[in-house]
Amino acid sequence: MRRFNSLTEVRHELTAGTMTCRQLVEYYLDNIQQKSHLNAFLEVFADEARAQADAVDAKLAAGTAGRLAGMVIGLKDVLAYKDHALQSSSHILDGFKSLYTATAVQRLIDEDVIIIGRQNCDEFAMGASNETSYFGPVRNEVDPERVSGGSSGGSAVAVQADLCLASLGTDTGGSVRQPAAFCGVIGFKPTYSRISRYGLSAYASSFDQVGTLTRSVEDAALLLELMAGPDNFDSTGSQREVPAYSQLLEPAPHYRIAYIRDCMERPGLNPEIKAATEDALEQLRSQGHVVEAVEFPYLDYIVPTYYILTTAEASSNLSRYDGVKFGYRAPDATDLESLYKKTRSQGFGPEVQRRILLGTFVLSASYYDAYYTKAQRVRRLIKETTDELLRQYDFLVLPTTPTTAFRIGENKKDTLAMYLADIFTVQASLAGVPAVSVPFGQDAAGLPIGLQILSGSFREEHLLAFSKSVTETLTPAAT
Repeated sequence: MRRFNSLTEVRHELTAGTMTCRQLVEYYLDNIQQKSHLNAFLEVFADEARAQADAVDAKLAAGTAGRLAGMVIGLKDVLAYKDHALQSSSHILDGFKSLYTATAVQRLIDEDVIIIGRQNCDEFAMGASNETSYFGPVRNEVDPERVSGGSSGGSAVAVQADLCLASLGTDTGGSVRQPAAFCGVIGFKPTYSRISRYGLSAYASSFDQVGTLTRSVEDAALLLELMAGPDNFDSTGSQREVPAYSQLLEPAPHYRIAYIRDCMERPGLNPEIKAATEDALEQLRSQGHVVEAVEFPYLDYIVPTYYILTTAEASSNLSRYDGVKFGYRAPDATDLESLYKKTRSQGFGPEVQRRILLGTFVLSASYYDAYYTKAQRVRRLIKETTDELLRQYDFLVLPTTPTTAFRIGENKKDTLAMYLADIFTVQASLAGVPAVSVPFGQDAAGLPIGLQILSGSFREEHLLAFSKSVTETLTPAAT
């Protein structure tokens, strides 16, 4: 069976009668088994997926199938799926099963999506390489000695390695876009509040957003269209009407496009990524778009602001994991205080502990104003400046990552280097605007390069249409 790049291709085969959903599921199950060394899946729902496929085949025959009939997806291990394990790739949630299904997941189930398994990720979505998972790192299919990116590394590799058609991930500071760039797939993060966060294990609640990893912009648009919209279980969800994104993929003839001059002049930017991005901008200019350099004076403050705010929120959100209510409980505890200390010390990995401690520190009475309050003010400046740029221009184009996928273990001991891997992705997260990473060529070693595009809040239909045009009309330079 051939690799499918979109649901449209799958549906064509299903309609022609040359394939069934059951056969498609068996194909993906075989691939998962053959590529188990990539460590993309923590759990495979083989029997359930087969049963779902049979049910969808029956609906297709009866003409009652939903819009996602034939789409096989995986779920990042931070999204609730009733009666299935939910661990956030952490030891501290050993044995826990979800009592309900996340709104975003349920809306896809209602349209006959087939869920094939639960995917590996950085522990509690904290990481940029998928090396912090309790279950070990996810390996990049292009070179298994290199990282997949994080935190949605398993979700990205599953799409990259043809283990499913699409994946649901989450994006707090680039956790969908960065692994998408490392793996050569499309990673889409919508406007904050566009998709309900109900059923998403919280890391940083004012940043977290459900996103998609796909092989086509069309699939990203359809998934967004079906997941988006108000939800009574999420008071932060937008009440705006949801456009028919999948029907709005025709781009305008010309756009105003900006790129941040300082991004292209960063000393840590890989020369091949810089050249690829400049090439993309030049091709856009040759198509008749206005392409201009702009100044963004807060680039050096983006990563510190992001980590102060997200660790503060993580410190609060992760206080619920104490060994009393659910999950792992330290076996050697002797009283309540030791139960708390030992459970959290044994259950959380080093990176999660580091972020909890940092967050607790910046929220402490002596340092609250010096760090947390100041970071909130800087976030406001970053958001206002980004919004102003996106009023003047239709899109911001910049690299997704400063480097291509690095080797496993290469940055593990250098926390600052790992955090700086997010330097180009966190701007969209701090501003709450939608962003996408699309594949744009490879470096000399054959490792994928990602091109990132940002648009104004709730302008996803324009972002998706332009992204589709970019994937279809721009040609990466040969390496």
